[in-house]
Amino acid sequence: MDELTLANGVRMPQEGFGVFQIPDHEEAKRVVRDALACGYRLVDTAAAYLNEHAVGEAIRESGLRREEVFVETKIWVQDYGYERTLRAIDAALARLGLDVIDLLLLHQPIGDWPGAWRALEAAYRAGKLRAIGMANCYPHVLADVCLTADIRPMVNQVEIHPFFQQEANLATMRDYGVAPQAWGSLAEGGHGIFTHPTLTEIGRAHGKSAAQVALRWAVQRGVAIIPKSTHRERLAENLDIWDFALSDDEMARIRALDTGHSDIVNHFDPAFVKMLHNHRVHA
Repeated sequence: MDELTLANGVRMPQEGFGVFQIPDHEEAKRVVRDALACGYRLVDTAAAYLNEHAVGEAIRESGLRREEVFVETKIWVQDYGYERTLRAIDAALARLGLDVIDLLLLHQPIGDWPGAWRALEAAYRAGKLRAIGMANCYPHVLADVCLTADIRPMVNQVEIHPFFQQEANLATMRDYGVAPQAWGSLAEGGHGIFTHPTLTEIGRAHGKSAAQVALRWAVQRGVAIIPKSTHRERLAENLDIWDFALSDDEMARIRALDTGHSDIVNHFDPAFVKMLHNHRVHA
């Protein structure tokens, strides 16, 4: 598996395992243990996923050394603001049972994210975080963060898949030295991605599935991915993308699938922004 070198020199696996929508403690532990046993070495969680404690336990029970697993999590909007975010960072460390988090992101660029970002910078300087970043930043927001922060984000985690390719966002990340990481790499099952005729035909030429083609397309663009599954056979399949390459023509055929917008979430909808502000992950 390839790695991405972040702006500060930290090396991050280009493929990892995400645990979104697995709030059950024992189930989350099981799938993280399965993922690590399959060969994943990056686990992506978040305060809002309500499973950081399970992730930490699974890593400790895996038998792997701490330095073998890259752990990333996210601070939720409820905990933005310099002092609140400092407390939230310590709480995340406690839930994970770690002394250091490899990558900490701000989950949404709304509310007092500037205050929260200063807290991430302080915790990074204090050695509690190996890298810091943002999530869900569109190009204009990412540029603003990079132009105003003392320390630029090292990662921007955003929705990227063949039907929402985010070319302008990737160009902005390249301009500012920010590594792209995709959530929703398989479009959360939308657009018939698992049986899509273009992806299926390309996959047939390589002995791969449509899903494997979509994941391979992402990493060939220099994007890190964190696909999720609760099934061990799918975990293994999602990781089995490093023994083939797509041709320029195949990449172009996938490029033609871009719709230019998300069908999963609309960050520009005022009602969605209100929901993010009102969502509570703790008392």
